[in-house]
Amino acid sequence: MLPDEEFLFLWNHATTKILDIRYELFKPEEIGKLYKLPANMFLYATGGSADIYIDLNKYTLEGFHLIHSGKGSTLQIMAKDKGFEYYMVFYRAFIPLTSNKRVVAAMYRNNPFKYQYGFVPSSPVTMFEKTHQMYSKWKNASNLDKFTVKSLFYQFLNEIFIQLDQESLDIPKLNVSYQIQAYIEENFAKPLTLDTIAKALRYSPSHLSIQFKQQIGCSPIEYLIQLRIGKASTLLVETDASLRDIAMSVGYHDVYYFSRLFKKRVGISPIKFRQKEQIDRLVKDSPSMSERYSIVDWNFQDYIENGYQYKGRKYESMNKRGVSTIATLFLCLTLLLSACSNGTSTNTGGEGNKTSVAQTAIKSQTKVVSTIKGDVEIPVNPERVVVMYYTGDVLAFGVTPVGSSKIQEGAAFEEELKTVESLGEWFEPNVEAVIQLKPDVIIIPKNEELYGQMKKIAPTIVIDDATTSLDQRLEKIGEVLGKEKEAKDLLTNFYTKVEDSKEQLKAVGVLDKTVSIMEGGKGKMSVVTSYTFGRGSQALYEYLGMRAPEIIQQKIDDKNNTQEAIDVSLEVLTEYAGDYIFRSSYEGMVDLTDHPVWSAIPAVKEGRLVEIDFGFCYYNDIYSLTKQLDFIVNRLLATVN
Repeated sequence: MLPDEEFLFLWNHATTKILDIRYELFKPEEIGKLYKLPANMFLYATGGSADIYIDLNKYTLEGFHLIHSGKGSTLQIMAKDKGFEYYMVFYRAFIPLTSNKRVVAAMYRNNPFKYQYGFVPSSPVTMFEKTHQMYSKWKNASNLDKFTVKSLFYQFLNEIFIQLDQESLDIPKLNVSYQIQAYIEENFAKPLTLDTIAKALRYSPSHLSIQFKQQIGCSPIEYLIQLRIGKASTLLVETDASLRDIAMSVGYHDVYYFSRLFKKRVGISPIKFRQKEQIDRLVKDSPSMSERYSIVDWNFQDYIENGYQYKGRKYESMNKRGVSTIATLFLCLTLLLSACSNGTSTNTGGEGNKTSVAQTAIKSQTKVVSTIKGDVEIPVNPERVVVMYYTGDVLAFGVTPVGSSKIQEGAAFEEELKTVESLGEWFEPNVEAVIQLKPDVIIIPKNEELYGQMKKIAPTIVIDDATTSLDQRLEKIGEVLGKEKEAKDLLTNFYTKVEDSKEQLKAVGVLDKTVSIMEGGKGKMSVVTSYTFGRGSQALYEYLGMRAPEIIQQKIDDKNNTQEAIDVSLEVLTEYAGDYIFRSSYEGMVDLTDHPVWSAIPAVKEGRLVEIDFGFCYYNDIYSLTKQLDFIVNRLLATVN
């Protein structure tokens, strides 16, 4: 039977394109080079025999045999004594941008184009004929021939799916994590980010990250950090290399940053780690020494952690000294620490008062902010702010963050972030990049894994977008930034704009008209049924108070409605069309200009269709909402004028 019910469901939603069709003939015993597939592939063996290796899987083929694997897999062919003859069909398949959450969720769980499987076809001659016809037509390369190839390809797929449905086959999915692990382990010393890894393996960063996390249990960047720290630990113990050389060899060009990261991960600095491991080895080799070294506190503060000095003397590698020197050194350190401790405890004069004053001064520079994660101590006026998702809100206060999560192209505040470092997706940021920015405070949405990462770097403020209103969110961010008054001003100005906008629309008879928000267009439309789905829904439905056609409004008003959008076929789309239609637009969307059903909808036919950029209307921060209000009101007024 088919691998699962989503297999054909996703194939039915896919758009496919043939990229190349090849025919190859291997000589007996010929061994092909290791080859990374540039696209999804069907390999159809038609003669001879060979061992084929795809990632970690081996297939022994003889006669007719079909194999499928996804883009990025590694392929190697080793022909046997009869040689080997085969065809390769490379194709691209993708799901068009859609608000159908079922399709999106299914793709994240189960990408059928990445499945890896092989079987002997039950109708080998029929499949051979279709494959050979595709190859013959592809060579001619005329538009009609390519169209014929596409038609034959679907017949070819139909033969495959019928057999998959009839037989019980073990069909493992493409081991994406294996590819990522192999790439990271081969390139860990290079400057890697989630984007560079994704680009090298030809995946989107979000898809790569999600697949890796599902299979391995951590993000690719977390795996990279663990690998680097492990390699560095080995070098610290096994070699006399300097800290700088070790840092460089594992991919860190900033030795100070490497030291901080190592200490954060291991619990002690690299130098202390090296000392501790070497002493542990000495103790293990000479058990009688264990009591002598058990008194040493590895958290002593007198050691200067730059890797080169101890109390002004040149640092030498520990394993270059004799056992007696080590014992003497640590005895001296113990006595010194004892003396320092006694000296500190008896000093009750002016120095103690100075310390108290200094501590008071430091405390006066911080404040405590209450969050859903408890009280968080942050600077009174944080200067280095890192923000995930709530970027527009922070910008509205006149604060430019030092780092921000990746934003949608066309966002209302895109220009303002040209000089700001992009940290990747908000739910999967580049942790190393965040650390390097040395933030005073980090502002994020509610996400347990993200919070666990960020709180280790800097004080982290969590705001739950699902339970926090616009007013509450701005007030909290204003408190964090030390701009409480500005928060009130922003809200006052925004609600004044909302009322002014309503008055303008009411004056020209538009405010009481119905409005629909749609997206898509290939045979169907996704119609927005919530005022929290972006696409301008919050500005139109919540703040301007405009209503949708009754069939949509019922869903918007239903508090138990969990569908933020529904798919509607073009044939019945007129029932969901309001007096005005806002269509979410994006690059590559379907052109419906000449579609008879779409063109006949009154709002489209009479010029009351407004296209609103997907990225521009994606966010619901106060900066974006303000810009969206201006755009929406101006476009609605223009239809009247």
